[in-house]
Amino acid sequence: MANDYVHGYDAQAHGRLRDQAAALAPLLHPPSDRTFEPTSDLLEIGCGVGAQTAQLIARHPGIRITALDVDPGSVVAAQAWATDAGHENVTFRTGDVYALPFTDRTFDHVFVCFLLEHLADPEGALRALSRVLKPGGTITAIEGDHGSARFHPDNADARAAIDCQVALQARAGGDATLGRRLYPLLRRAGLDEVRVSPRLVYIDGSRPALADAFTRSTFTAMVAAVRGRALGERLIDAQRFDAGVRALERTAEQDGVFCYTFFKATATVPSRAPSD
Repeated sequence: MANDYVHGYDAQAHGRLRDQAAALAPLLHPPSDRTFEPTSDLLEIGCGVGAQTAQLIARHPGIRITALDVDPGSVVAAQAWATDAGHENVTFRTGDVYALPFTDRTFDHVFVCFLLEHLADPEGALRALSRVLKPGGTITAIEGDHGSARFHPDNADARAAIDCQVALQARAGGDATLGRRLYPLLRRAGLDEVRVSPRLVYIDGSRPALADAFTRSTFTAMVAAVRGRALGERLIDAQRFDAGVRALERTAEQDGVFCYTFFKATATVPSRAPSD
């Protein structure tokens, strides 16, 4: 997955991940959501530069986190952040979700955010994660759905630019609309007590800070970042792609509206695994 990661690993992408995590924290990590008990052991898979790790620590200061990512550069950046911030309860490691370097039943909880959508076999990944969870342990998964993006003014070029990212992600083996499939994926992976809740981001002119942080600096910037690959693979011509990006930026203005739905799921590993 590392070489085909559609968003890339450059400094701009790292910054966008941190901006996105901060902007969406009230939506994805509200106080009303399930909490992890203090001193429990949590595996965060696909941690990247630690953008979501920071949110987990802020809400659960007592947990012990092992954070894993396939990209060594991201792990180095995440560890530097944690060291600078004085977080001693998190360990970052390089590793692959399909070859987890842990023994069976090691963790109380698994947290995965914006990773499954980039995998060719998300169900296999969930089965691998279940292996390292203790009986009764939980998985929390958060994924987006680019098919849910709606905006005003509507614009065909903007939708075409978004479709470029969806197509590139599919060519890399992923699914940019995976959020809508979380429930059946978790069930097929053998997990119990699956609960999925849609998390709608709605932004209009009354929320200029969120329009800047999410519509402009996260979503539009993410689409704009695939310009080179989209043109290189002849998915669209430059004029239309650039018009689409401008149209997306237009939705962040005072009279614009932008909507997007994330999906957050929780599930439990059966107390008695079939192999017991």
